[in-house]
Amino acid sequence: MEKKYEISITPRTFHFKQPAGTSRGVYTERTSWLLELTAPGCPGRKGVGECAPLPDLSCDAGPHYAETLRSFCDRFEREGEIDYAAMEDYPSMLFGLETAVAAFRAGSAALFDTAFSRGEEGIPVNGLVWMGTYDEMLSRMEEKIEQGFTCVKLKIGAIDFDAEMDLLKRIRSRFSHREMQIRLDANCAFPTDEALYKLELLSQYAVHSIEQPIRTRRWSDMAGLCRDSPLPIALDEELIGVNDSETKAELLNIIKPAYIVLKPSLHGGMRGVEEWKRLADDRDIGSWITSALEANVGLNAVAQLAARLYGDRITTPQGLGTGLLYTDNIDMPVEIRRNSLWFRPQ
Repeated sequence: MEKKYEISITPRTFHFKQPAGTSRGVYTERTSWLLELTAPGCPGRKGVGECAPLPDLSCDAGPHYAETLRSFCDRFEREGEIDYAAMEDYPSMLFGLETAVAAFRAGSAALFDTAFSRGEEGIPVNGLVWMGTYDEMLSRMEEKIEQGFTCVKLKIGAIDFDAEMDLLKRIRSRFSHREMQIRLDANCAFPTDEALYKLELLSQYAVHSIEQPIRTRRWSDMAGLCRDSPLPIALDEELIGVNDSETKAELLNIIKPAYIVLKPSLHGGMRGVEEWKRLADDRDIGSWITSALEANVGLNAVAQLAARLYGDRITTPQGLGTGLLYTDNIDMPVEIRRNSLWFRPQ
């Protein structure tokens, strides 16, 4: 059978400028698989996508990742359509292929026609403060404030809780909640029997929300925490591996979070994120989109998707400030200007 498309796959390892610490461990490098899609009948036209699984987190990360990705690409080459049913449980592969297809069809990195892709509007983003020692986190926090961010996200759970409380106290001693929004990400770090007490302590600093305070797959415990917490709770890791519509709806109905944090590489690609957002909107649950440490190809695709889903004038800061993470990133027409991500039309 004659191929309708051709896809080359190139693995590439990116190196962090600074170790990226989470409660699950520290990343110093990460590997992505770059897809380049071409068609025999369209010389000179191509689309590039990034498949970026996170070890120990992505539901599709594993020892046979490259072989599985190749099989999905082979099928697309023959059929010219994405087999969403077959790829449902492989979100990072799906997102990379969706990105390559969208870029091929658009003829550029401007995947969708939005004010963002036309360079008319930026997308507000939060400044990200990685886990580290107290002094490291304090220095990173000060840097984000000096850069002009009005929303900072702190990853907590790796150092002494009192020290993390002191960091929050320092921010609030300088900025009111009207001047600076604080988001927290616990990455499942709190013991279930201590979580509510810690949330009560954190709430005195006018925190906007906290992501995933306890371990996943404890729907009853998380539902109780969402009900009783003085802090709005956002789900992130809880959504990983939940890929069918009925289970998604059941999860939201039972837990009733204030927010969900959507990551295409982890939560079903573009199509999966669209479904999560629709289900959340139907239940008055807020959401925003965050990159999953992709390099700039994936980051651009996440931003393009955010602009399409949330409209031309986004006011909620998105988690898209990760373009400067790597020493050897890929050049793409996206850049941070003060506290917003902008696209430079080519």
